[in-house]
Amino acid sequence: VSLEMGKIFVEGVGEVQEYVDVCDYAVGLSRMIGGPILPSERPGHALIEQWNPVGLVGIITAFNFPVAVYGWNSAIAMICGNACLWKGAPTTSLVSVAVTKIIAKVLEDNKLPGAICSLVCGGADIGTAMARDERMDLLSFTGSTKVGKQVALMVQERFGECVGSLFLSMVGEGTGQRCTTARRLFLHESIHDEVVAKLAKAYAQVRIGDPWDSDTLYGPLHTKEAVKMFLDAVEQAKQQGGSVVCGGQVINRPGNYVEPTIVTGLPHNSPIVHTETFAPILYVLKFKEEEEVFAWNNEVKQGLSSSIFTKDLGRIFRWLG
Repeated sequence: VSLEMGKIFVEGVGEVQEYVDVCDYAVGLSRMIGGPILPSERPGHALIEQWNPVGLVGIITAFNFPVAVYGWNSAIAMICGNACLWKGAPTTSLVSVAVTKIIAKVLEDNKLPGAICSLVCGGADIGTAMARDERMDLLSFTGSTKVGKQVALMVQERFGECVGSLFLSMVGEGTGQRCTTARRLFLHESIHDEVVAKLAKAYAQVRIGDPWDSDTLYGPLHTKEAVKMFLDAVEQAKQQGGSVVCGGQVINRPGNYVEPTIVTGLPHNSPIVHTETFAPILYVLKFKEEEEVFAWNNEVKQGLSSSIFTKDLGRIFRWLG
């Protein structure tokens, strides 16, 4: 995981542990798959609900969680009696091969075909074929909003179903390449400058280095293309009126290393603020009133998770509402 994705070693270990943990959960769940028995409006009859396997589950995963996301999908799919066909990200194909070999050995050691969890490697053409193939009874896609829309349309064309995968809510890890990485930070005007200064100081102390090194907290981006996207986003933020408080540059060392970046001064509705760059850029936005910031939080299309920090219980419930 560290070699192909660039994630620090401890995060790679964490991904494998997540697969182990979800297997434990799935095994317990396998003994609890039931359906209700309901009274019928027809006298002397009852309604019994029974769940059956759907058949073949296609699983398309992204580079940023090359182990765990497949784990969540495959473990649940298997205990429901389904076979899996996995297409991992083309840039983390060795991880996909290694995981598939481990699963196949476990299955075969238990006198089951290793092909229950099969693998196909390739790019967007393979994903398109999976989305359009009517033999794919269920398709789980994890990736960008843009590609997700395309996949959903292809599945819908054949009257299929689409299930999205959600990642665990973690902030500030994976070099800004998590689906739930904090992109926007709204700070009240009374604390804005103080918090930004503290953040900049913390960013300056981040231990950047080899993802294999146990002391490293921040590794490289996944690809050269990701570095270009980072630089383009920083430039767009400047052009739209933002100020780079810290970071914004490529780090002069081998690999796809960029500086963790904080940008202030942008309006809440700036195009770049509404763009998910998938890079370590945090946009800090100043607000005055609670109502406006709740609305700003909800105005982006791709919001996957949100958090609020407050000591006001009333505000928490207004937020939830």
